[in-house]
Amino acid sequence: MVSSPGRVDFLNTHQDYKGLPVVPVAIGLRCYVAGVRGCNGIVNFTSLNIPDGFDSFSIEDLSLVGGGWFGDYVRAIFKLMINFGFRIGGMNIVLWSEIPMGSGLASSAALEVSVIKLISEVYGLNLDRSTIAELAYLAEHDVMGIPCGRLDQYACSYGGVILLYPRPPCIIEPLPHEDLIFVIVDSGVHRRIFNVHPIRQAELNEALRILLFEIDIDESLKSKLSTSYDKVSWNLLSEEDLKPYLNSIPIKLANRLIFTIRMNTSTMYAVNLIKGLIKPRLEDLNKLMNLDLEYRVDFEDKLSLLGLIINYQHELLRDYYDVSLPILEDIRRVMLDNGALGAKISGAGLGGAIIGLVRDENSAKMVCKACIDHGFPMAFYSRPSEGVKVECCY
Repeated sequence: MVSSPGRVDFLNTHQDYKGLPVVPVAIGLRCYVAGVRGCNGIVNFTSLNIPDGFDSFSIEDLSLVGGGWFGDYVRAIFKLMINFGFRIGGMNIVLWSEIPMGSGLASSAALEVSVIKLISEVYGLNLDRSTIAELAYLAEHDVMGIPCGRLDQYACSYGGVILLYPRPPCIIEPLPHEDLIFVIVDSGVHRRIFNVHPIRQAELNEALRILLFEIDIDESLKSKLSTSYDKVSWNLLSEEDLKPYLNSIPIKLANRLIFTIRMNTSTMYAVNLIKGLIKPRLEDLNKLMNLDLEYRVDFEDKLSLLGLIINYQHELLRDYYDVSLPILEDIRRVMLDNGALGAKISGAGLGGAIIGLVRDENSAKMVCKACIDHGFPMAFYSRPSEGVKVECCY
């Protein structure tokens, strides 16, 4: 039996599919799969989380069912691995997951990573974490056609807190995380990536098209852009580069561009803060987040500063990417009123979960209790957790 964790989307949400670095955190809720080799090239897959959750297929016919069929994740994995030349056959697989589906906690990626790790163990493939993560991404993105980035699969495979540069070849840098504790509150509003990502991606492409073909922009700016959001040199772009032209773009589309740059800039500041590479100053924070110069913050308190950045990133998600909902704002308000240092959307938004950074376990328990008392469906807290691993062998 093997397991892999869910994840929260800590920093730079909605950026991995643009090729920008992201910071996910693996959490204590896990997806468990057990299995053995099967006969006659038949794969039997049972999910204990779904009523009538049984799927059976032959490795000779790996067509997907479609329509959101849960078994397509496993079908896609076998299809991809067999097409890549892995010598694998039938299996009997049983899954049970603690990660609620549609909550923005990477339940599908945890399933994919767990199943690939199980296949690797059963068939002696000795796949490393990077290969497992990439296969999981390709199964979901290329085979199933889901417009995801690589954040979820790499977070579930590696665990802990990582800085992921998602453009191949991916770079994974573990970050210090001994003092990080997160409260996770599920809104109960389930959403799918299909309801969010393609729309925002199309909006970005339209903004880029207008810049490139309808406005006379500077050549140096043009060299950084592309007609596709995932080909733009975002890391070389600044808001100052775009500022002269933003009024010529519909405000909704301009906001998508501003969001991308501000999220990335604040993320890299937070990463350097976590690494201890910078000494925070009010002037820098004001420039970064347009803070009131009278804003009071303890510059010796790293957790408070991270909370400030988390709040800022939520405001960008709400005001510049339009992926919040009233219930998400209600959850966030309760979390902040009861001791969270910062709280933001985790995942695509328009449902799913809110995560909050807290100072210690006592604070985490207070925030969880307040959220449960307010009637929110689920609240728990977690330190960063291990990545995919073997639980036991038979």
